[in-house]
Amino acid sequence: QDQLSRRDRAVLRAVAGGRCEQSTEIGAPLLVDGVYCSDQLVGLRLTSAGFIVTGTGPRTVTITDRGRAVLEAA
Repeated sequence: QDQLSRRDRAVLRAVAGGRCEQSTEIGAPLLVDGVYCSDQLVGLRLTSAGFIVTGTGPRTVTITDRGRAVLEAA
């Protein structure tokens, strides 16, 4: 079972809800509802774990099937 923090799950739900985008700044942090996420590495963690995909379009962030499965199992 994949272990995610509450923050990771909240960001994953925001991605699933279409509320996230990828910043164009160096390091490409995530924005949630237009505001920079305070955890600058959450996007990297979720991408590395295969839960989200970034950069499929201009500033887009998409949840993967694996990410949806993790949310549904919670």
